[in-house]
Amino acid sequence: MRTVLVTGAGGGIGSAIADRFAAAGARLVLSDLRPAELSTVASRLRERHRAEVAELPGDLADTGYAEGLVDRAGPVDVLVNAAGSYPATPLLEMTAAIWDRVQDVNVRAALLTTVAFGRQHVASRMPGAVVNISSGAATRARPGAAHYATSKAALEMVTKACAVELGGHGIRVNAVSPGFVTVDSEANPVTEAYAAAVAVNPLGRRGEPREIADAVFWLAGDEARWITGAVLRVDGGSTAGTTGLPLHWAGETLAQQGMGQDVRV
Repeated sequence: MRTVLVTGAGGGIGSAIADRFAAAGARLVLSDLRPAELSTVASRLRERHRAEVAELPGDLADTGYAEGLVDRAGPVDVLVNAAGSYPATPLLEMTAAIWDRVQDVNVRAALLTTVAFGRQHVASRMPGAVVNISSGAATRARPGAAHYATSKAALEMVTKACAVELGGHGIRVNAVSPGFVTVDSEANPVTEAYAAAVAVNPLGRRGEPREIADAVFWLAGDEARWITGAVLRVDGGSTAGTTGLPLHWAGETLAQQGMGQDVRV
């Protein structure tokens, strides 16, 4: 039986990841800032899957909590860093405290838990897998998200750096980068107008938490045993491009014009 530690397990994506592993018979250790939400998720997993679930609520911005989380969880086979903070803060309203909070939760905590996981597995000489949850914001900024986009870009480099240093010990470190996923989050709410704007992608729909969970489950498993340092974009194709723009040339198509004419692009 694998033991899987999931941070941010009280949220939509984190809880879906926990559910996916519980359905496969894993023992779960769950972390979240909000004890009530964490207990709700844990109770649901016990009832639905008869899963063995431990709850370790706490604030990942607290260095002591982040550094000690893996050891408190006991021997852990898989670490999923799903916790994240994404407040909307216009650039001219940014403060050091707001900036640091996002970096501490989204980047530093993931690094600290991965370091602790690495130490645990090096000592036991056992292989392991880490999966970080990134975002499309890692490669594309947007208004109000300078801190968030920066943190996710940094998290992807942390993923690669950890993969390089831990690979020789049989520890794989990868990331899943979701596109816009429908979640009901009081901690990190979004408006419907925002959701409609960012959910334009080649597959024509928003993602579901279970689709991110499936990707995480696969990356953490034996079928992905030769994959490390990778960022898997699970975003309906939005990284490839957008279908939300009209043809850039409003005139006749090439077929209508004839291929012999001068064409500017």
